[in-house]
Amino acid sequence: MADPKGFLTTGREVAETRPVEERVKDWNEVYVPGSLLPIISKQAGRCMDCGIPFCHNGCPLGNLIPEWNEYAYREDWREASERLHATNNFPEFTGRLCPAPCESACVLGINQPPVTIKNVEVTIIDKAWETGDVTPQPPERLSGKTVAVIGSGPAGLAAAQQLTRAGHTVAVYERADRIGGLLRYGIPEFKMEKRHINRRIEQMRAEGTKFRTEVEIGRDIDAAKLRRRYDAVVIAAGATTARDLPVPGRELTGIHQAMEYLPLSNKVQEGDFVTPPISAEGKHVVVIGGGDTGADCVGTAHRQGAASVTQLEIMPRPGEERSANQPWPTFPMLYKVTSAHEEGGERVYSVSTTHFEGDEEGNVQWLHLIEVEFKDGKLEQKPGTERKIPAQLVTLAMGFTGTDRENGLVEQFGLALDERGNVARDADFATNVDGVFVAGDAGRGQSLIVWAIAEGRSAARGVDRYLAGTSALPAPIRPTDRSLMV
Repeated sequence: MADPKGFLTTGREVAETRPVEERVKDWNEVYVPGSLLPIISKQAGRCMDCGIPFCHNGCPLGNLIPEWNEYAYREDWREASERLHATNNFPEFTGRLCPAPCESACVLGINQPPVTIKNVEVTIIDKAWETGDVTPQPPERLSGKTVAVIGSGPAGLAAAQQLTRAGHTVAVYERADRIGGLLRYGIPEFKMEKRHINRRIEQMRAEGTKFRTEVEIGRDIDAAKLRRRYDAVVIAAGATTARDLPVPGRELTGIHQAMEYLPLSNKVQEGDFVTPPISAEGKHVVVIGGGDTGADCVGTAHRQGAASVTQLEIMPRPGEERSANQPWPTFPMLYKVTSAHEEGGERVYSVSTTHFEGDEEGNVQWLHLIEVEFKDGKLEQKPGTERKIPAQLVTLAMGFTGTDRENGLVEQFGLALDERGNVARDADFATNVDGVFVAGDAGRGQSLIVWAIAEGRSAARGVDRYLAGTSALPAPIRPTDRSLMV
């Protein structure tokens, strides 16, 4: 236990963000560098001797939260990093991007603000990088077995690192021009600077993992041939098929999927473009979808100099307190204000887009919407509430419906799908095809980064058992566990 009275004597403090007027002018992370270190030990000391740490259940990775909280309280950063890495390959990713279901499950959170678990986590790992405690961990011996990992998002990277450390020769195939998947091109720089990905990739290279960019399995390499080339394959290709909006006017210029818009902004930060081919500068921007991807579009539009930003959500505005059907320690659906929302714009709930209107040249100019409400479990439009709003750039951030079915990967492997359209797998994350495994959104459906890492680690154990007959790798979760899915 850390400070026995910490939760009584210390209030919750979170990371300090830079002033809005400053941060919207650049693409650096929104937090004040170094602002956490002076307060984080006391914050870690708020962790209680609660008997049953429900934060363990709240975290899909099973992070040893009370243990590294105690080390952080004592400012033993090396031991804190060791306990943190025992369950999480990439805490600098989750510490910045995870919505922290662990905090929703914190026992202190029953009647007080919970422990700032996420802030403690990111402080530990940033300190570990600063002091050189994060080093390559190459295997002591090689197994002689080869594994191909398809996709370099958090699930693929976690699986690859675990399998490399187990002694297998691993090659990661990525269809984009850089490693990282949606971490690289779907997450804006102001949420996570890409230097965090780059140094992990260098660590993995030093451990022996190989990377192949601009290679799409199914198009550039036949999936069946890939299977014959390697002793095992892990599919971690994500759920990249975006949900569309089939309404009149959808064909107008200026309407884009979020994952058409966001990567171009990131490519500017990588030096590929001077200005993004799709820009919000001077335009009235409408973002359709109220989730995290929608918020990413909002923050990006602010930095590009949008004239206005409006975010639409078909569901009602969530409450600010837990509802009766989302009791502690479940992960509640609450109204939250992200850093992007702090920067401006309007959020409109309980509305549905009816159609788009354009100019004579075919460019979108207006979005027509109508208010909606749920009646007897059905979504109904409210007559007389139609209106239109200016929209010269529209981004669709309504989620994803499954893994890519157009590149031939599913068919070439001969993969079976589950009832939700995801790649089916058993308790070892094995598909119906011998030697082929699946992890992350490709098998689970659209989910959280912490689930992706957890599934990548678990799938690696399944592969290791398949190749070696047994495995010393940990298995944090089972693929059927959806208790925390949001």
